[in-house]
Amino acid sequence: MGSAKEAGRNTYRFFSHDMNADMLEQIRLTGGLASALRNHEFLLHYQPQIDLATGRIIGVEALVRWQHPTDGLVPPGKFIALAERSGHIVPIGEWVLNEACRQGRIWQDRLPRPPVVAVNLSALQFKRGNVLELVSTALAASGLEPARLELELTESILLQDVEATIKALHGLKALGVKLSIDDFGTGYSSLSYLKQLAVDKLKIDQSFVRDMLAGDDGASIVRAVIQLGHNLQLAVIAEGVETAAERDFLEKSGCDEAQGYLYSRPVPVDQVSRLLEQGIERPA
Repeated sequence: MGSAKEAGRNTYRFFSHDMNADMLEQIRLTGGLASALRNHEFLLHYQPQIDLATGRIIGVEALVRWQHPTDGLVPPGKFIALAERSGHIVPIGEWVLNEACRQGRIWQDRLPRPPVVAVNLSALQFKRGNVLELVSTALAASGLEPARLELELTESILLQDVEATIKALHGLKALGVKLSIDDFGTGYSSLSYLKQLAVDKLKIDQSFVRDMLAGDDGASIVRAVIQLGHNLQLAVIAEGVETAAERDFLEKSGCDEAQGYLYSRPVPVDQVSRLLEQGIERPA
């Protein structure tokens, strides 16, 4: 019914068995989200972020996973959108922030060169207006040094209410945390706001990385983002790096960091801890 309504008047759509099954599956999973936090069903996987100049792991991105009691490990593509629509993303996001800070403190105590831990903030989290309090509380509870926490925000979040956003970001910077713009280039941000946003890093979206060797346009976009970032004294990281050819192009273009399957998939905490201790050999 909804798809017919969106398509306009005088449009008919059959409510197929597949559509019904998909809707029931979404309802089932959404219902499960309510109890998942109480039952400790969420866990974090971490994906390394590599300094292209040294090949060393300098950061890890915390990515939530759902260990469902009957379905097993549910991929984020199946539940993140449901969590956002239902509002469950707010308590889930708060748990992710606290858990990532807790684990970051463990690495801070154990490793001579602990990584920066990157955490994604959702639009709903940011809209609530208490993000400064949440981050401050998470840092205080964990004992993680603020400079070891990086918050990733999408362009769409940053443009919701520019004045309020700038105020919030400056408050976060005053705490000492790092800030990055995730999926840079996919939104509609005004370049004039970039200098006011107090961010430290731009993250090139994987769609641009995927296309950068396919033709001149893709390569030009990636080079332009790198140059823009450096002109504003920002670090630049590329996500979704899967081949040595992509890494080589990014190195030659002056990109600072890379993240992707070429180095490692997102992995459980014990595996990423071993990578942090042993390092990652340069992939051929």
